[in-house]
Amino acid sequence: MHDSKKLLDQAKQQLASSTSTPTEAGPTASKPLPDKSAVIDAINRMFAEFELVYHNQYNKAFANAEKLSYAKKLWFSNLCHIPPEQITAACHRAIRESEFLPTIKGILKYCEPDDQALGLPDPHSAYVEACRAPSPKNEYRWSHPAVYHAGRKSDWYFLANNTEQQAFPVYKRHYQALCEQVRKGQALEPPHPEALPAPEAKPLDPEEQRRRMREMRSKLNI
Repeated sequence: MHDSKKLLDQAKQQLASSTSTPTEAGPTASKPLPDKSAVIDAINRMFAEFELVYHNQYNKAFANAEKLSYAKKLWFSNLCHIPPEQITAACHRAIRESEFLPTIKGILKYCEPDDQALGLPDPHSAYVEACRAPSPKNEYRWSHPAVYHAGRKSDWYFLANNTEQQAFPVYKRHYQALCEQVRKGQALEPPHPEALPAPEAKPLDPEEQRRRMREMRSKLNI
């Protein structure tokens, strides 16, 4: 196995010399790109750690210097818009959670905040919370608004009157859709008590109408 420092130096030279290729992503108008050299360092460290952790898979995927160099160009072109500290965090998360060498798509997914950091319980825990929450549901202190809204979309009566085998798949579908919105940065409206319906206007009976008319005429001296 390569000496770790030597590997990092070699990888940095390879990546630095390749980032001017046509595959490099251009800057966006809305948000400036992170420092190029810092992203290069983060990708180099990531590849070095991948070699240590996924040694056999790594050597099979990057069997020679040419493949490794091309891979680094490709990874840089897809990750150059992500802050280096986020790349490093995604790398460490991948190492903790995946038995297999991550792909670019996998690292991009790991760059997104995880559900725990967003305060989202797992689907089954959310389902149990939704089923056990007392009424009125909109006044209960929910662990996350997504748990409440998924229950509301599933229909509280349906959840209460069907087995978990029937109800959980329905709840899970709604909950996962809401979680995806949260992961994309959309804020869900917190539960709030529903407004009481306005009282219906009741027509006056004929006798009351005549009485009021007499009072009005009396005031107008008619």
